[in-house]
Amino acid sequence: MKKFEEVTIKKDVLFEGRIINLQVEKVSLPNGKTSTREIIKHPGAVCVIALTDEGKIIMVEQYRKALERSILEIPAGKLEPGEEPILTAARELEEETGYGCQELLPLISFYTSPGFADELVHVFVAKGLYRIEEPKEVDEDEFVELFELTLEEAEVCVANQRIFDAKTAYAVQYLRLENLRENSK
Repeated sequence: MKKFEEVTIKKDVLFEGRIINLQVEKVSLPNGKTSTREIIKHPGAVCVIALTDEGKIIMVEQYRKALERSILEIPAGKLEPGEEPILTAARELEEETGYGCQELLPLISFYTSPGFADELVHVFVAKGLYRIEEPKEVDEDEFVELFELTLEEAEVCVANQRIFDAKTAYAVQYLRLENLRENSK
């Protein structure tokens, strides 16, 4: 048995949706007691830090119903069954921005909320951007507006909560650290 492992005794699926499933698990704890865990199952997602040749960050503004507001975000989307994350990243970049790229590099992956969800987000960096002549259509229930921001503009958007999600805040922080590394050489 792994240190701190919780063994599932019973699992009930309460909801099966288009994007997430919700299940409740009764678990046996390391001390022999039992507890209940509410878990969101998610297929995983990607996000893309897309950089223009001028060093601007491609972002989309979109309304997020859970927040009841619009925010600026880097392009992102969920994995389709059996789809490799790099293919999802290329697809989402094209669908949401109308751009393709010459380089699409994996950066890191992280869990968004491991206390209650198994969503794993794969972060990519896209360079050598070019406009797609006939880009794939945005999902029919998705409405976005495209923005190109300098790093400094993005940092202001983080400060004033126009950028308000973890993946995009991570992207801005990553780019700031990259700039610091480059400037210290």
